[in-house]
Amino acid sequence: MDDATRTELEAAAFRALRHHLMEKRPEVQNIDLMNLAGFCRNCLSRWYQEAANERGLPMTKDEAREIFYGMPYEDWRALNQTEASPEKQQAFEKAYRDNVGDGS
Repeated sequence: MDDATRTELEAAAFRALRHHLMEKRPEVQNIDLMNLAGFCRNCLSRWYQEAANERGLPMTKDEAREIFYGMPYEDWRALNQTEASPEKQQAFEKAYRDNVGDGS
């Protein structure tokens, strides 16, 4: 398989994953994704931003989130996010440290 075809297939897989998370399963909470899988929608938008920045395309976290979510992140949160239990929040802190780092 040539590199261009591989890139097209990878992009199609990314679009399918985004569609699944945003359209088919918006009720699945980011905290549950992070706690179970070590990544969430915000990670995907961050990876998108990092890829843009690596290619010299300036993009902020908020810009990447709006592209990924299809709307401002706060609007998506208001429509889809629910309050997490203290147990989920504690598990998230560990999952975030283990998978993302300390944020610096």
